[in-house]
Amino acid sequence: MGYIKKLRKIVGTRPLIMVGACVLVVDQNERLLLQLRTDNNCWGLPGGSMDLGESLQEVAQRELLEETGLVAKSMTLVNVYSGEEFYYKYPHGDQVYNVVATYICRKFEGELKKEESEVQELNFFSINNLPNNLSPPDMPIIREYIKNYIGLYLGN
Repeated sequence: MGYIKKLRKIVGTRPLIMVGACVLVVDQNERLLLQLRTDNNCWGLPGGSMDLGESLQEVAQRELLEETGLVAKSMTLVNVYSGEEFYYKYPHGDQVYNVVATYICRKFEGELKKEESEVQELNFFSINNLPNNLSPPDMPIIREYIKNYIGLYLGN
């Protein structure tokens, strides 16, 4: 997050448009990987902001590896999210309007290993048993994933 940190030194906590990517990691049991974040004490998706020169897929792959220790063997772009619903004010006061490319990853390798400064815990959850304290910027993405996932199994 070097680029955003540099911008913050100039603009303070004022709203920024923050471009990034996140990953819906789904295991062989159809469980979703979530991380308990250190910044807001909520469960969210692995992901983060883009650095200069990166592609959105590179952001997703880098953040997945950094935050979880997993290497994506393949990823598929699900959607790009933006708008008022993706405004977020961090607990320390920084404000962002997120533009998030979301990928789904069902093929991965490696052992779960949390990035201590950003992640308190990593866990796979059934979509029927997700934690209550989901990170606000990830909630619309997870809601849409569940809606589409359930739709697949209902033939919609």
